[in-house]
Amino acid sequence: MKKEILIVDDEISILKLLNFVLSKDYKLVIKNSGVEAISWLEEGNDPALIISDLHMPYFDGTSFIHNLKVSGYYRDIPVILLSGNDDLQGVADSMSRKAEAYIHKPFNPEALKTEITKLLSTRNKPAN
Repeated sequence: MKKEILIVDDEISILKLLNFVLSKDYKLVIKNSGVEAISWLEEGNDPALIISDLHMPYFDGTSFIHNLKVSGYYRDIPVILLSGNDDLQGVADSMSRKAEAYIHKPFNPEALKTEITKLLSTRNKPAN
């Protein structure tokens, strides 16, 4: 059974690229905003991983990640933050709650797949 990845982005070209790169190996759920994504999660859905854009209308990636990480239910879901921001490290440093990985757009699809594999294997390891 394919692991489920929630993708939160409002850019059609990025969504098409992510779908092309990842749909063979993962079940993808696409939401166009942080509001839609939180609503979907609150319906009881539990993805293995979340990929979120930084810049979205209404509820940006920073707010979305903050809400996930303060939640008792969602805080352990690994998050990859995608951004075209030139100072991605500065963005990461300024966030009160952190994503597990930050990837600059445009991104290398193989590097993204490697990061996903790494994060999913880390999440599935039993606690000591």
